[in-house]
Amino acid sequence: VKFNNCASNKGVRYETNSLDFKVRADGTLYAAHHVQMPSKQLILVVTAWDPQTLGRWETIVRFLVTEKSQHNGHKPKGRKLVAGEPGQQQSDTLLPWRQHQSANGLRRQKRDWVIPPINVPENSRGPFPQQLVRIRSDKDKEIHIRYSITGVGADQPPMEVFSIDPVSGRMYVTRPMDREERASYHLRAHAVDMNGNKVENPIDLYIYVIDMNDNRPEFINQVYNGSVDEGSKPGTYVMTVTANDADDSTTANGMVRYRIVTQTPQSPSQNMFTINSETGDIVTVAAGLDREKVQQYVVIVQATDMEGNLNYGLSNTATAIITVTDVNDNPPEFTTSTYSGEVPENRVEVVVANLTVMDRDQPHSPNWNAIYRIISGDPSGHFTVRTDPVTNEGMVTVVKAVDYEMNRAFMLTVMVSNQAPLASGIQMSFQSTAGVTISVTDVNEAPYFPTNHKLIRLEEGVPTGTVLTTFSAVDPDRFMQQAVRYSKLSDPANWLNINATNGQITTAAVLDRESDYIKNNVYEATFLAADNGIPPASGTGTLQIYLIDINDNAPELLPKEAQICEKPNLNVINITAADADIDPNVGPFVFELPSVPSAVRKNWTITRLNGDYAQLSLRIMYLEAGVYDVPIIVTDSGNPPLYNTSIIKVKVCPCDENGDCTTIGAVAAAGLGTGAIIAILICIIILLTMVLLFVVWMKRREKERHTKQLLIDPEDDVRDNILKYDEEGGGEEDQDYDLSQLQQPETMDHVLNKTPGVRRVDERPIGAEPQYPIRPVIPHPGDIGDFINEGLRAADNDPTAPPYDSLLVFDYEGSGSTAGSVSSLNSSSSGDQDYDYLNDWGPRFKKLADMYGGGEED
Repeated sequence: VKFNNCASNKGVRYETNSLDFKVRADGTLYAAHHVQMPSKQLILVVTAWDPQTLGRWETIVRFLVTEKSQHNGHKPKGRKLVAGEPGQQQSDTLLPWRQHQSANGLRRQKRDWVIPPINVPENSRGPFPQQLVRIRSDKDKEIHIRYSITGVGADQPPMEVFSIDPVSGRMYVTRPMDREERASYHLRAHAVDMNGNKVENPIDLYIYVIDMNDNRPEFINQVYNGSVDEGSKPGTYVMTVTANDADDSTTANGMVRYRIVTQTPQSPSQNMFTINSETGDIVTVAAGLDREKVQQYVVIVQATDMEGNLNYGLSNTATAIITVTDVNDNPPEFTTSTYSGEVPENRVEVVVANLTVMDRDQPHSPNWNAIYRIISGDPSGHFTVRTDPVTNEGMVTVVKAVDYEMNRAFMLTVMVSNQAPLASGIQMSFQSTAGVTISVTDVNEAPYFPTNHKLIRLEEGVPTGTVLTTFSAVDPDRFMQQAVRYSKLSDPANWLNINATNGQITTAAVLDRESDYIKNNVYEATFLAADNGIPPASGTGTLQIYLIDINDNAPELLPKEAQICEKPNLNVINITAADADIDPNVGPFVFELPSVPSAVRKNWTITRLNGDYAQLSLRIMYLEAGVYDVPIIVTDSGNPPLYNTSIIKVKVCPCDENGDCTTIGAVAAAGLGTGAIIAILICIIILLTMVLLFVVWMKRREKERHTKQLLIDPEDDVRDNILKYDEEGGGEEDQDYDLSQLQQPETMDHVLNKTPGVRRVDERPIGAEPQYPIRPVIPHPGDIGDFINEGLRAADNDPTAPPYDSLLVFDYEGSGSTAGSVSSLNSSSSGDQDYDYLNDWGPRFKKLADMYGGGEED
């Protein structure tokens, strides 16, 4: 036996499953002693194992036994075979259990034989059950034996594929076998007596399903996709197709071979590809692959089993799609040799020309994408060529502004190439270079100030009209005859003037460094320079004036007010000065008291602390409380020095033991004596009294106004029948009234006979008040108006009416007395009545008599 463990077989040991045979280290199989064969076929299992890796490998060795010729008249000492049943071939009966008899008559159980595998063809048509083999024991003549089988296919799924006659030991297959479903079965045969006691040891039965060519090769994919570069040499690998056959691959049934059936298109050759019949590798077999001509090939591949025998084998086909991939074998070429464009000066990011190219490679791939490069004509880098990702055109773009006065035209040379390098052996075309002519057009440019910001230095306080500088601008348009005029754009303090023609700047006011318009001693103004081009253009410039300080501000004393005790003690006033100027026109300061008036130096004294501070204190032992204006002269250190006489208001007041002013002392120090305080208090009391009297007077006047609303004073009114109606109602619920209450009854005769007129409210009823008449269902608003008009005429013609406007109350309270009103009686005669008694009104109507009484002439 040959064996190779890929490690030179070092340390490998061999053994068999029989004690009668052994294997040498070189793989030679030999008989260990004299052996008598039980049958015409012997099967041994040879095992190779590695003690180091503990790996084990097994193989089966089959021997065909031939009969040995007889010598010396002796019969061969072969094992006695038990004859089978009539009609059964001896080769169909297996005697797996054998026994040897020793010389002394004792039987010794030997190691069991290995039963040869049983071969069963798949897809058998039967009839079923179909007998496979018969198993017997040589003890079946001594005792009754029952046979059984166990294992997959018997008592394990799939169940009952195999069965055995328990008496005769015949084993059957019950249905067709499928090797692709299961290739082999391992069963164990058992022999027991009628009581179930084991008679023989179980033996192994191996059943192999013999393969039939019943499966076509199946491709893993029905469509395969591969690619190959154009221009590839013959023998270039393209792709691999694979087909699997479910049949036994160790036999011709499962050995697949490949071939190409058709190729589409058959250009430039009908056999551009070939396939390895065993591996399925597709390679190129001819030159001339060109993507620009043929981009894709469709190849039909056939797989056939039985080692490719088309007469006996089964076949299947698949499609292989081979894409010819692009290589950069076509350089880009300009469609024309020259291009032109135009650009205004001072413009950027403007496309001035589009360069078109042609490339036959695959669009939108690195072999097609164009890259443009300016190789000459633009040393300053004013232009660049960008690629349009959609059209692949080159866009000449201005990236740096051009100046017409410097360059009126540009002659560019542009080269185009691809992102990917050209394929080996491909040269750049002369059409990959083109010329681009760009003309620059002149536009009106704004004037500019060469020095911007311009800084000048001068002292503050220069007089008005002083020429400071000339702030002129330059017009870049040298080829245009244009005039530049100047104007102010920003002058916060309005201190400057500029000449409109030459830009000369003069002062319009005195420049003051201490002004709020000054920031860090610098004053800024902005000026405008404009030309007269079409359209006009303008530029701005900033002038910065640094003002040098002069001593033009006298110092001011601080603080302006202070407080001190009337007697000298440690309580002093610290004073200093503030100067709007800067060093050296500020401190150290000199503080001194003026000589006039003399009382100042007599009462006060100044003690210098340092250059910026001094102390003011009393010179005398006592100074009366009050407010004193103390003049102090403060002088700065400028050149020439400036001084200022400042007044500090000092409040002198009595102090307590801590040196603080008392409350009374503070009042006294404010300049108010005892008499003044008393006078102020008296004025306050008088003012409060006047306010109180005014309030009392207003209350009394309001009361009198209410009492005069009645014509007759309520105290003098002796009538009991006067009703006063002064309630006008509360809201909408009081407005639901009936107008018929104000109507005159139309059904009463005594009313119709009554003299036209209206009963006054001051008339006393003569008789009892009758009941109200029944109101009509439908009111007549006209009656109300007539009623009011009659009342107005009666009031106007009544001689007893008051001589001033008064409120007449019209109220309809019934039909009145049946006798009518006494005011409506007419005298039948005028001479026989004496009315003199009416002149005496009595004491109760004395007030009315005074108001309305009079002589006959009235």
